[in-house]
Amino acid sequence: MTAQLLDGKSLARTIQGEIAVEVAEFIENNTTVPCLATVLVGADPASEVYVRNKRQACERVGMESRHHELSPETTEAELLELVRKLNRDAGVHGILVQLPLPKQITETRILNAVNPAKDVDCFHPENVGLLVQGRPRFLPCTPHGVQQLLLRNGIDTAGKHVVVVGRSDIVGKPLANMLVQKGAGADATVTVCHSRTRDLAAVTRTADILVAAIGRPRFITADMVRPGAVVVDVGINRTAQGLCGDVDFAAVAEVASHITPVPGGVGPLTITMLLKNTLTACREQATT
Repeated sequence: MTAQLLDGKSLARTIQGEIAVEVAEFIENNTTVPCLATVLVGADPASEVYVRNKRQACERVGMESRHHELSPETTEAELLELVRKLNRDAGVHGILVQLPLPKQITETRILNAVNPAKDVDCFHPENVGLLVQGRPRFLPCTPHGVQQLLLRNGIDTAGKHVVVVGRSDIVGKPLANMLVQKGAGADATVTVCHSRTRDLAAVTRTADILVAAIGRPRFITADMVRPGAVVVDVGINRTAQGLCGDVDFAAVAEVASHITPVPGGVGPLTITMLLKNTLTACREQATT
């Protein structure tokens, strides 16, 4: 392997250490403990793991976590009522409703019901709009993790061509919006590719920084990567051979200058940025 590993797991530990110091100082000065409420509907194994990891991360940095686990038969009205209660609860500063939700529940209705000041996932239309305008209340967790991974490894984005493969509301679109803003970790020229992109490989080969976020195992192959490019793999796929990303890691690592592993790349930073948003939410609510 010639590419340098971008170690998200190690970086997450470093940033969580920084957050823990900030949390301790905030509690000392305000006698308020930042609190994240998580909501899990049903028993999806992957979602259960994600929520458990988030709760454990809260404990590591000195935050409180409150977990609400609901049955798969929960109605939309019941979930909306829980969200309203959490919105009114002054002891809860951040709300995370774990996706996906059961088919009887409309995700957008639930996400829109979360108080924007407690929307630490940055899914509410108000927060998305603020992000697009370049004055965010919160930064979406996975895109912010990608940005921090680049910044803290000394990878300059200014003037670089970043190609994002995937146009999801969770990663692709918000990441593109962040990278085109002015400032550190941004000022990039961004191309967003998707299922209708013609000659995808020709586009990805023009990237200085290539981000894969489509949820297709080992989709990005070595011939799709310009030699010396930075490759960030946001995907996490469960296959018969175990976990893998959207990038054919072994082959692409021989071409790229830097590459993220899966697991241990972007994933740990997603949870870390969630903690950062929860602390930000608590600080803002303390002043209002």
